[in-house]
Amino acid sequence: MRFVDISMDLHNHKSSAVQKLALTQIGLIFSLFSVVNSSNNTFAYSVANMNQLNPVVISSSGKQTATVIFLHGLGDSGNGWAEAMTRVRQAYVKVICPSATPMPVSLNQGFRMPSWFDLFTLDESGPEDDEGIKKAAKMVHSLIDREIEVYNIPSSRIALGGFSQGGALALYSAFTYDKPLAGVMALSCWIPLHKTFPAAAISNKDMPIMQCHGDCDPIVPLKWGQLTASILKSFAKNTELKTYRGMMHSSCDAEIKDLKKFMDVILPPV
Repeated sequence: MRFVDISMDLHNHKSSAVQKLALTQIGLIFSLFSVVNSSNNTFAYSVANMNQLNPVVISSSGKQTATVIFLHGLGDSGNGWAEAMTRVRQAYVKVICPSATPMPVSLNQGFRMPSWFDLFTLDESGPEDDEGIKKAAKMVHSLIDREIEVYNIPSSRIALGGFSQGGALALYSAFTYDKPLAGVMALSCWIPLHKTFPAAAISNKDMPIMQCHGDCDPIVPLKWGQLTASILKSFAKNTELKTYRGMMHSSCDAEIKDLKKFMDVILPPV
């Protein structure tokens, strides 16, 4: 996919509004969000690996019956979306916001920053980090498995979400997971390895998917959200794309309200 420019994003969720914080631009500025990593010694990744992610875990205030795993974007951390997710979740929902480990990003001349996988080019026909994306998806799957095995949360009561690169990986992880999930919240993002779909989608073709995108996004333009919506509709049965007038590569009150409504629907009380 081709983007106008590339930049790292931090998001600070204050009171009722979500404010975008500027980061130093390094050559080409880049903004993409991806995946979560997590672990348990009974799964493919160790507890030590999970600790390296420094996940922000917002425990349920009552008996936990559901979990939301929300993935940040390039240059951000789990803290970036923790407050917003706290405001939209119900008391019985646990929220996990992991932080990506810093790694060199090829597109930014090898500069190290929190990233779920490498980025090589802005060209839609160019190479993607196939191995890195799939490895990140396995880490998300491990985190889901941990919620199931350790906390007895059914997979159908676990939802994924993310912003930009995080939203991209949330989508990819959901379609490549072999158990049913509650749904996906895909904010200002795209579907990675899009040429591999629909063949790559082994499950979750019926789960609810809410895409949200600003019509003034200069980093991940709305047209890529629309292209993703078109790809998803070719094999997924329950998708919706919401657009927000004047919103850039960021969030807004209307989007946060829509997130809450969506979560209330896909994760109702039990």
